[in-house]
Amino acid sequence: MSQAIEFLLDQAKEKEEQAVLGLTKARADLDEYYQQLSQIEQYRIDYCNQLIDRGKNGLSASEYSHLNRFLTQLDNTLSKQKEAESHFIQQVTQSEQVWVEMRKQRRSYEWMLEKKATQAKLAADKAEQKLMDEFSTLSYARKLNR
Repeated sequence: MSQAIEFLLDQAKEKEEQAVLGLTKARADLDEYYQQLSQIEQYRIDYCNQLIDRGKNGLSASEYSHLNRFLTQLDNTLSKQKEAESHFIQQVTQSEQVWVEMRKQRRSYEWMLEKKATQAKLAADKAEQKLMDEFSTLSYARKLNR
């Protein structure tokens, strides 16, 4: 039985390691998402500043329309990026839940093995005490018979 639990413990450790890798990847993906979002926001700010600078020198209606269209595309891209945030956060949350479950499973197998070891030690201690008591009784009986 102990070997079966040890096998299950090994399996649980492996699953926990996989869960940690999944969580690490989900967190890295979220960080990458935030970096991309920040870059797009910074690019938009830089582009707006360029538009202002160019506007000071005068823009034709077609130039303004073209630049404004590009700014609208940037805004749409930012909007789509922000919509994706919940997906990345959900991935992290789910990965954390899987990891917590795998950790619980591993700990329960470790607890079972520790309990088995404690029970075995108690049984061995009890058997040793019984032998010591028997030895003591025999030794006492021999002294009386002398």
